[in-house]
Formats: sequence, structure tokens, C-alpha cells
Amino acid sequence: MSAHLQDLEVHLPDRPGALAVLGQALGRAGVSLEGGGVFTHNGHAIAHYLVDNGPLALRAATEAELGPAAVRDVVMTRLNQEMPGQLGALARLLGDAGVNVLVQYSDHDGNLVLLVAESHAKACRDVIARWENR
Repeated sequence: MSAHLQDLEVHLPDRPGALAVLGQALGRAGVSLEGGGVFTHNGHAIAHYLVDNGPLALRAATEAELGPAAVRDVVMTRLNQEMPGQLGALARLLGDAGVNVLVQYSDHDGNLVLLVAESHAKACRDVIARWENR
């Protein structure tokens, strides 16, 4: 697995089989999915997947002609799963630092994946560094 994982965002059309088209396109391209999912709101579906090869994933998703697609860097950390309140505590630190979390999910290894605006990335990484070194 590549050390540089990225988030692939794809806006899916509202029709049966759209997710299959995306999954098959990524599979044919040899893209490994390391976490993520599809989220629907008001009839609009957006897929967010953690991928091991962002440029290849973007090319495969674009060629599938499903809808707009983008690849972005993520910030990742680990929460103590045995201690309730970890997400809230970290989210409070991020919010207090002015970091707006756009997307949050977990990877297959239980790591927290955060997608933030590029203008918030440094502040997010700084908060995560303090979180991991506490």
C-alpha cells in the first residue's frame, strides 16, 4: 500500500448501478479502496473513498463519466476506541483551531480520516500532531 493515501470524491448520478460502475472502473484500474463510503442527502449521492493511488483513481472515475470527481489529500489519526468521547474531544480541538471538517470517515484499519479545506490543512495537521503527542 502506498504511504500517500488520498480521498477520491465522486458525485454519483441518481440511478441504480451507478456505484457498480464506479467500483468496477476502479477495480479495472487496479485502485485499492482503503476506506470510505457513499453518502446521500436530498437525492444527491457523493462517494468518498480513501485510495492508494489518487491520480489513477481520478482518471478511472473520470473515464467512467458518472459525474464530477476530485482527489484531495487527507489528514489521518487514531482514536482510542476504548475511551468514549474521543471524536468529540478531537473535533473540539479542531473547531477551536478554526478547522472546518468537510468529511470524516474511518479506514479499514480503524484510523480516522479527515478531509478539510486546503486552507485549513496546516492547522489540522498541527492539531493532530498535538493530539498524537499528548
